[in-house]
Amino acid sequence: MKSSILIVEDHELTRFGLKTAFEASDFIDEIYEAESAEKCLEKLKAKTVDLIIMDLGLPGMDGIEATKIIKASYKDIKIVILTSHNDEQEVLNSLKAGANAYCSKEINPKRLVQVVQSVLDGAAWFDPSISHIVLEAATKAQEAEQPKSDKNYGLTSREAQILKLITEGYSNIEIANTLFVSINTTKAHVASILQKLEVDDRLQAALKALKERLV
Repeated sequence: MKSSILIVEDHELTRFGLKTAFEASDFIDEIYEAESAEKCLEKLKAKTVDLIIMDLGLPGMDGIEATKIIKASYKDIKIVILTSHNDEQEVLNSLKAGANAYCSKEINPKRLVQVVQSVLDGAAWFDPSISHIVLEAATKAQEAEQPKSDKNYGLTSREAQILKLITEGYSNIEIANTLFVSINTTKAHVASILQKLEVDDRLQAALKALKERLV
């Protein structure tokens, strides 16, 4: 099944380059464009979108605020943050807003296409240049909490195993291949994990697992 994406970028040349990179992808159906967060929100009222590539440095409403609003109203839409700099607070704010991936604008276009495909499959992805920020934030959260929680939310041993792989950024396909199970079985386990942890998506599940030291 093909997916539709929305590119939110105020620089026309950059927007054109991003669109060109995805036009040859066989998993992409429609490619929509918006030059601002406000235009993005208007577009979502009229179009069905599976994933948004969101520039952070937008005029008017910035990408982080737009991400918060979109996630509150369209929780199934995946959001890939694209930025020209990696400020620590900006990274953490993006995660809190619900971003599914965080990429530097210096990323190779072919690699970005791969990232988008993995995010559509359910993975969370962070640019290697900011991975230390995510790791340090998770470590601080663990240290600030009480020792490892005795509560496991009723997770089975298999679900706990899959949750650990989710925190390591594995997609559904990668989990299925690693555990030698079908993709449908993997999706069923992931759905059960989200329900038991009372979270909406895999990124929230990963952050909760790290914060409460469930893995």
